[in-house]
Amino acid sequence: MDHLHYLLVLGACLVITAPLEFLGRGVYRRLHRAAAAVLPVAAVFVVWDVIAIMADVWSYNPRFLTGIDIPGIMPLEELLFFLVIPVCGLLTYNAVETILGWARRRTAHSEKHVS
Repeated sequence: MDHLHYLLVLGACLVITAPLEFLGRGVYRRLHRAAAAVLPVAAVFVVWDVIAIMADVWSYNPRFLTGIDIPGIMPLEELLFFLVIPVCGLLTYNAVETILGWARRRTAHSEKHVS
């Protein structure tokens, strides 16, 4: 089961943040915007990662990987990391922004009624 650790962590991140999709406009419901935000940054970090791997700056413990590699580039899990974690971040940001918006409107509404 060790070989699934990295994938399980990524899956847990997606599962934990999935309910946040229902707060605000959502991320998955506006996939083109999510892709526009995530893909360019992911591309930069994938290149950075590949350079570091090829230069033996860092490596990955095969014990915690599935063994599926993007040939000559990196483990599948590492590529997924650059997609999954930013999407989870977008979900969290969107949810916090929505909740803060609700709080601001509620405060403004209650101040209006007090005056």
